[in-house]
Amino acid sequence: MSQDINDFVTLPCDLLAFGEPTHLEQGFGRLRNQLFAQLADRGFRSIALETDRVAALAVNDYVQGGAGTLDAAMSEGFSHGFGEFDANRRLVAWMREYNESRPAEQRLVFHGFDAAMEMMSAPSPRSYLEFARDYLGIDLDLAGLVGDDERWSRTEAILDPAMSVGATAEAEKLRSIADDMLTTFYVRAPELIAATSRAEWFRAKTHLTSGLGLLRYHRQSAKHLEQSARVAGLSAIRDALMAQNLLEIRDIEARRGATLVFAHNLHLKRGPSYMRLGDMDINWSGAGAILASLLGAQYTFVAGSLGRSAAIGLGEPEQDTYEGALQSRITTWELTKAASVAAARTRTDTTPEQGYFPLDGAILGAADAILHIADGAIPE
Repeated sequence: MSQDINDFVTLPCDLLAFGEPTHLEQGFGRLRNQLFAQLADRGFRSIALETDRVAALAVNDYVQGGAGTLDAAMSEGFSHGFGEFDANRRLVAWMREYNESRPAEQRLVFHGFDAAMEMMSAPSPRSYLEFARDYLGIDLDLAGLVGDDERWSRTEAILDPAMSVGATAEAEKLRSIADDMLTTFYVRAPELIAATSRAEWFRAKTHLTSGLGLLRYHRQSAKHLEQSARVAGLSAIRDALMAQNLLEIRDIEARRGATLVFAHNLHLKRGPSYMRLGDMDINWSGAGAILASLLGAQYTFVAGSLGRSAAIGLGEPEQDTYEGALQSRITTWELTKAASVAAARTRTDTTPEQGYFPLDGAILGAADAILHIADGAIPE
């Protein structure tokens, strides 16, 4: 066991994925910040968080020294409420300070690799598509096809196929237009980049691919399937977009250095993802499973594990569980090879409200290492 992340990163490693078993315990975010500082000294030049990729552009503008305040970056640059997390605020502030005295090629870059979508809602694609349209300088009335944004973003549009906009003639037309615009981005890349910049081209293309992802998500929500199949399909599309985003991020960052990825274990594990939701068993391939298949040894996954947490009301694990075995040897936090963790029982003392997914044999088999935190109240 070790507290040195360098002991667990073997070359080549383009994407080092650090998973957390719950979003609600910020101890993982605090520890992530410490590890990223170590990795920056080793040549990592970017970090990618489970937050909306387009929104995160505002955070990166700030950490690169742009105008605006930290408060604005946190409120505008995160989705899923993650801008309210103190660990994320500390990360953004530290990255800006780190970058102040360094040349562009050595600066740290902040990325999001998710979209603003959940099982209960997803926004309208209008603003994303209009941004790309305006960059291309073409005359398209997208607002007329999109209609009222609220009809896309309401909960019923995702939960009830009959209320979804995703299969309408207008949505089909929008998908066709967006696909044509994506082709245009490449056809006109030389002139567009010469007139603006490579960075602006990527920024506009990021808006377009995010809009396309939302259109695909809404299309899935319109399918008349058995409920568990519908939810599994939505999860699969979201994770496929995550994987696509991370591959594009690596294309951007490849010449500068490796990327640290931070998200829930379910999104980053190498094997199939599973979730029990009410009386439904949901199975799908997460972003980690997709990336591991495509990148092989260039993808490393460290699964997060938690002993106890006052913040989420998680008590001490029983000794015969995976977390209990780790807890008996670890007083603060440590990294250990996944293969060295002996077979044990999956803990059952969790509640849905805690959002905690315990360690099990499948996660151990799909991880390179386990990062176990004994108590979530670890210092910054």
